[in-house]
Amino acid sequence: MILAGDIGGTQTRFALFEAGQPRAAFEVRYESGDYAGFGLVLERFVADARAALGGLPWIETACLGVAGPVSPGRVELTNLAWVIDAAEVARCLDVERVALINDFAAIVHGLENLGEGDLATLQAGEPAAGAPRVVLGAGTGLGIAYAVASPGGGYRPIPGEGGHGAFAPANDEQAALWKYLHERVGRVTLEHLLSGAGLRRVYEFVLARGGSSESAPLRAELAATVSAEPITRHALEHGDPLALAALDLFIACYGAAAGDHALNVLARGGVFIAGGIVARILARLSDGGFIAAFNDKAAFSGHARRMPVHAIVNERVGLQGAAAFAARTDSGAAAFAARTDSGAAAPAVRTTPP
Repeated sequence: MILAGDIGGTQTRFALFEAGQPRAAFEVRYESGDYAGFGLVLERFVADARAALGGLPWIETACLGVAGPVSPGRVELTNLAWVIDAAEVARCLDVERVALINDFAAIVHGLENLGEGDLATLQAGEPAAGAPRVVLGAGTGLGIAYAVASPGGGYRPIPGEGGHGAFAPANDEQAALWKYLHERVGRVTLEHLLSGAGLRRVYEFVLARGGSSESAPLRAELAATVSAEPITRHALEHGDPLALAALDLFIACYGAAAGDHALNVLARGGVFIAGGIVARILARLSDGGFIAAFNDKAAFSGHARRMPVHAIVNERVGLQGAAAFAARTDSGAAAFAARTDSGAAAPAVRTTPP
């Protein structure tokens, strides 16, 4: 068996895959904020898997895609106070090999297994075989990874922390938004706007500028949660003018940032929009504002229009990518932390091979 994980600031997903099989034998999702540390949610998964399967099969390899910069064998999540150590996971689960990779690197690995129904095309472009790719997505934070063709076939991810790059306003309204945020947070990054918390900031900016009165039900819902979900729902289901204005400004900034990163590598291999917000706003993403901002690149607008742009509507792509990485025979031993017996705690899982 392969244990795959998609570990984010909002949700944590685990799945057990039989080697070579696309369907999970067991899969579960947890709210990350309900657990004080990664070890606790891992223990919960072990207990739930045992209960569901009547015991655990032998797990040979594990790969966790984690929302944060990966040091050798260790990750501190960017938007959650968790630290994950690969050697500790290997000892705890008694697994032979554990890999930690960036969550958007996992998405790059998962792209190869997506079907037509997993993508919504926003711009057909003129795809070029073997050209670089960009994957980015807003959720709890903003993840970004590039991908380049590998000599052995497929794509090799180049993960990074581009979400913490600076926000560049494209017009007077966005310049006013930058000023509004700068007065409150200092240096304004893309993630300050392009995330769930960012959409709330954009909404508060639009509200502060006036022009429309605020809906009392929306304000009450926002007061009761830290989520931006009420904004998207009131915009798309109720046509709330303030919520729509905020969402459209968010989408314009999103499209502009995606286009900037696409130009960095001339991503004729495709630009793929992922993240937890995509499914909720897909109808508005497809209305043209995202692509108009993506292509608004002055002398380089023609290059931008040649780049294919797709929204990933399969929320399991990161999990599937982690499983694909774990199953590869050419991933390299350096990517994995092996189980060691010195100082090992009692394993949470018996992994005696059948």
